[in-house]
Amino acid sequence: MLALIILTFVVLLTYTVEITFGLAGTVLMLPLLSFWFDSKTLVVYSVMPQIMTAGIGLTRARRHVEPRVVMSMMATAGFGALIGLWLFHLAPLDLFRVLLAGAITAAGLYLVMAPHRVTLHPISARLLDAVGGVSQGLFGISGPIIMTRLLATFEGKALVRAYAFAFFLPLNFVRAIGYVFTGAYTPDIVDMMLFSAPFLVLALWYADRLHVHVNEKMFRRVVSWLILIGGLTLFYR
Repeated sequence: MLALIILTFVVLLTYTVEITFGLAGTVLMLPLLSFWFDSKTLVVYSVMPQIMTAGIGLTRARRHVEPRVVMSMMATAGFGALIGLWLFHLAPLDLFRVLLAGAITAAGLYLVMAPHRVTLHPISARLLDAVGGVSQGLFGISGPIIMTRLLATFEGKALVRAYAFAFFLPLNFVRAIGYVFTGAYTPDIVDMMLFSAPFLVLALWYADRLHVHVNEKMFRRVVSWLILIGGLTLFYR
């Protein structure tokens, strides 16, 4: 019971960050909870808060989204997600943990060191969509990759955040269905979801309004460092 209470508390905090800025919920959650749960269990569990976060965030931001653009991104990302799910099912737990730590650390290094805006060729944008899909299927994480693509494509926090949610929602439904076919939902994971879901949906509904009140520049800098530190700590888990 204590582990479930800790899980719920951490998830409320980390996905408040995600619904505010469009990324970092799962990346922050994984290292914080890896002392109580194994990495694969947390990645499978994360599909629920990710769907909730994207769904609630999109209810108020959908007016910013053009479906044609999202469908274009999903055409390559969906294929990448299927590859990632296949790799997730095959990867041994120890290897999976090292790959996950490497992915989070690399994302943190990029977010800390990269300039605020890059220029993408259309081919580069499609490549990032595909890599984001693979990363989402394999690690349950694609925020740093996709946010890089969106920041280079759209102007303004509201627009970038809206397209992030529009991208993550269908991609996480692909993950959720894929986990059914691979038998990834264990009784323990179902218990984790059922226990935390009521608290999470209530917290996210109110946290969705925070993004208009937060100093985004400073907070993103803090989140970037937390991602980097979190990835490094997984190497020593």
